[in-house]
Amino acid sequence: MLTGINHLTLAVSNLPSSLDFYTRLLNFRLHAVWDTGAYLSLGELWLCLSLEPPPANEHSPSYTHYGFTIEQSAFIAFQTLLKSEGVKEWKLNRSEGDSFYFLDPDGHQLEAHVGTLSSRIAQCRDQPYAGMRIFD
Repeated sequence: MLTGINHLTLAVSNLPSSLDFYTRLLNFRLHAVWDTGAYLSLGELWLCLSLEPPPANEHSPSYTHYGFTIEQSAFIAFQTLLKSEGVKEWKLNRSEGDSFYFLDPDGHQLEAHVGTLSSRIAQCRDQPYAGMRIFD
C-alpha cells in the first residue's frame, strides 16, 4: 500500500541555522518558510524543518518523523489494518492531505501521507502559516 518516501520532518532548535545548513551547505532548495518551519527539497526529497524547543529529556517525543506516500484509494484500508493490528497512533492529522501517524515496534514515528510538496504549497497559498513566505 505504501509506495515510497513522501517526506522527512526534522525537529530543529534554531530555524535560521538549520536553513543555512540545508540550503547553503547541502544545496537544498527553499520552497517556503514561516515562523516555525520551512519546506525544502533536494531532487525528489521533500524536507520539512519544524522549530521545536529541545526535548525536556531523552524520552520526550519530538516531531521528527518519516512520511511515506500512500494513494488516497488505499488510505482507509491501510489505516484500518494498522489499527486492527494494535499499531499505536502518535498524532492526529491537522494538515493538508490525509495522514495517519503511527509508531513502529521500536517507537519510531512514521506517517502515511496522501499528498505532495506541490499540493502542500498550493494549500499554503490559500491558507498560509503565520509569517509564511513562499518562493517560486
